[in-house]
Amino acid sequence: MPHVAEILIPLAIDTAYSYAVPAGLALAAGDVVQVPLGPRETVGVVWGVAETAGGSNLRPVTGRLGVAPLSEPLRRLVDWIARYTLAPKGSALAMVLRLPDEAAAAEVVRVGVRTTGKLPARPTKARDKVLAVAADGEIRGKSGLAKTAEVSLSVVDGLIDDGALETVALAPEPVALPPDPEFPRVPLSEAQAAAVADLVAAPAEAGGSGAVLLEGVTGSGKTEVYFEAVAECVRSGGQALILMPEIALTAQFLDRFAQRFGVRPAAWHSGIGGRRRERLRAGVAAGEVRVVVGARSALFLPFRKLGLIVVDEEHESAYKQEDGVHYHARDMAVVRAKLEGCPVVLASATPSIETRVNVERGRYRRVRLPERFGGRRLPDIQAIDMRLDKPERGRFLSPPMINAVKANLAAGEQALLFLNRRGYAPLTLCRACGHRYQCRNCSTWLVEHRFRKALVCHQCGYSERRPDACTECGTFDNLTPCGPGVERIAEEAAELFPDRRIIVLSSDFPGGAERLRMELEAVAAGECDIVIGTQLVAKGHNFPHLTLVGVLDADIGLTSGDPRAAERTFQLLQQVTGRAGRGERPGRALVQTYQPEHPVIAALLSGDSERFYEEEIAAREAAGLPPFGRLAALIVSANDRAAAEAHGQALARAAEPPDGVMVLGPAEAPLALVRGRYRFRLLVKTERNVDLQSYLRDWLARGPKVRGNVRVAIDVDPQSFL
Repeated sequence: MPHVAEILIPLAIDTAYSYAVPAGLALAAGDVVQVPLGPRETVGVVWGVAETAGGSNLRPVTGRLGVAPLSEPLRRLVDWIARYTLAPKGSALAMVLRLPDEAAAAEVVRVGVRTTGKLPARPTKARDKVLAVAADGEIRGKSGLAKTAEVSLSVVDGLIDDGALETVALAPEPVALPPDPEFPRVPLSEAQAAAVADLVAAPAEAGGSGAVLLEGVTGSGKTEVYFEAVAECVRSGGQALILMPEIALTAQFLDRFAQRFGVRPAAWHSGIGGRRRERLRAGVAAGEVRVVVGARSALFLPFRKLGLIVVDEEHESAYKQEDGVHYHARDMAVVRAKLEGCPVVLASATPSIETRVNVERGRYRRVRLPERFGGRRLPDIQAIDMRLDKPERGRFLSPPMINAVKANLAAGEQALLFLNRRGYAPLTLCRACGHRYQCRNCSTWLVEHRFRKALVCHQCGYSERRPDACTECGTFDNLTPCGPGVERIAEEAAELFPDRRIIVLSSDFPGGAERLRMELEAVAAGECDIVIGTQLVAKGHNFPHLTLVGVLDADIGLTSGDPRAAERTFQLLQQVTGRAGRGERPGRALVQTYQPEHPVIAALLSGDSERFYEEEIAAREAAGLPPFGRLAALIVSANDRAAAEAHGQALARAAEPPDGVMVLGPAEAPLALVRGRYRFRLLVKTERNVDLQSYLRDWLARGPKVRGNVRVAIDVDPQSFL
C-alpha cells in the first residue's frame, strides 16, 4: 500500500508538508530526506509516515540522506519549543538540523616527516643531527623534529627539498578523546564528598531524571562536584553535556576538566567550523564523543545516549536567545532532560529567582556547598559612600579605593577594578555646540573606544573614526568624553600606578577569544598587578593571587525599569566580589556606591544572600511578576516609524484580554531604533494559571495581518526590556 510522509522543512513555516514515498524507499520518523520544494530541492525531516488507500498527485521524496536521524526526544523538543515560544516549527527545527556543508573549508591537513634513507647531496653538521634523530623511522612533525635536533626549521625544509626526508599526511586528530572517570584526581573535601553523594543519589531516587540545583558560595568547588556526576554518567555508558554562558572564554575550565579526566572534552561553539564541526556532530550522534562543553546551541546536538546535562552559571542572562527563536537555554535544558529521561544539574553561586522558587515548591532538589574549599573565608565587603568620599574632579577612583590598591600592591598582591562598561566613555559630546554622537542606525549613543580611535555602537556594530573636529560645528578640541569605561579607568590607573603591570579584560578588545585566553592565564599566573575588567571577569575564573576587588559603580542597573534589575545587580556584584581571596591569602572587596542603603547593596555588604532572596521573592509575588505571574513581549518593528506604531495600536485594539490577563502598550521601546528599524513594544502580564500561549495565538489570529516590512517578534518570558 502507498505511503505518505509528513516532512517538516527547516524554514519559517509551522506545518509539515505531505510527500509521496516512492516504492522501495522505507522511511521512518526522524529520517533526514531530500524533497522538492517549488522549483528547487531542499532538505527536511520525516515527522510521520502513514498509509494511504489510493493514489495521489503528491510530489515524491527524492531520497534519504546519509546522516543520523533525529531521535524522538529531539523531535519532541522541537515541537515543545515551537509550542512554548510561538515560533514556527520549521524555525525550531533549523536550530537542530545541521547538514554537511559542501562548501565548508576542509580541516588543515597535518603533515609529518620521516627519513627516506637517501643521503643529502650537501651534508652539514646540522643536517646530520636531524638525520640522526630521524634514523628510527618514526613520523614526526617538522617543528618537533627541529626542536629535538636543536636546529632551525629551515634545516628540515632543506632535507625535504633534497629528498633525504619525505612528508607524510597524518590522520586527523580525533575531535575528542574518551574521558577517564578513574583518572587520578585531587581528593575532595568532606563537604564536597557529601554534595557528590547527594547529587548522584538525587537522579537515582527520581528514576534517573529530575532537576537539581547545585548551589555553593564562590570558591566552594561546585565544578569539582558536578565533575563527579559527569564521571558517573561516563561510567554508566552515557554522554554528558555541560552548557556554559561564555564558551569562548573557557580555556581555564577545559584545563580543569583535563586535570580530572586526563583529556579535554569536545568543545562546541561558533568558533568550531568546517569539517571539524561536522565530525564532532557525527561523533556525538554515534555516541563516540562522551562529553561536550558548549554554548547554548550545543543543547540541540543529536546525542545518542544523553545521560546528564549540566548548566553552569545557570543564572546568566547569556543563556537567553534574543534573535530568531526566543528561548532560554536553561529552561530548554530542563525540558530536554525530561524528554531524554536524564538528570539536569543547575549550578550557581547566585541562582535565579525562578530556580530558587522551583526548589521551594519542591520541583527541584537542592544540593548546597555553604563554605569555600579548604576552609578559606569569603571576602570582607565594605561600601565606599561616594557622597562622602568623592574622587578628584575628572577622576573615578575614590581616595579610599586608591589607598586600598596601594596597600594591596605593597603587599605583593593583585587588585581587580571592576566596571561593567566597555570602551573609554559611553558618550562623546561637543562642548561648543552640545552635539552628541549617536548611531546612524540605532537610538543609542556611540561609545568611544580610544584604543581603536573609533566611536562604536554596541547594538548594531556601526563604527566611525573619532573626529578631531566636531562634525556639527567644526570646532577643534571641544569633543569631551562623558562618563567612564574600562579604558578610561585603565588610563587613570596608569597615571596613579605608573610602574605597575595593568591588564584590561574586555570582550571587544582586538585579538578576540585567543587574546582573552592568554590574558586570563597571565592573571591567574600572577603576571600582572592590576586587572581592570567588565562582567566577563565575574564568570567562574579562579585568580589565586587576587585579594582585592574594587567595584567602581555598584549602582549601574539599579535605576532601570527592568523587573530583574535588582536580581541581576546582586548576582553580578556577588560574583565579582567573590573573585577575591580564592588563594591562600584572605580577600576583601570595596564597593563604590551612592546608595549604600539600597536593599541590594545592604544585602551584599551583610553577606546575607538569603535575606536578599527572601525580600526579592516576596516583592515578585506581591507584584505578580515571574515566577508568580507570566510575561510576554510583542515587539513590532518596521523601517517606517508610523507603520510600526499603527500596527502596534491595531494589535492593542484586538487584544480583548480576559480575566487574569493585562495588555500594556504599545509604547515606544527604550531602544526605539535598532539597525534601522523603529520598535514599539506591547507587554502581556498574566496570572500564573493562565494559558498564555493559547491567548497569544488567539490574539494574533484576531489581529491585523502583517504587511510590508512590518515584523512582530514574540518573546515569551522576556529577559530584556529594551
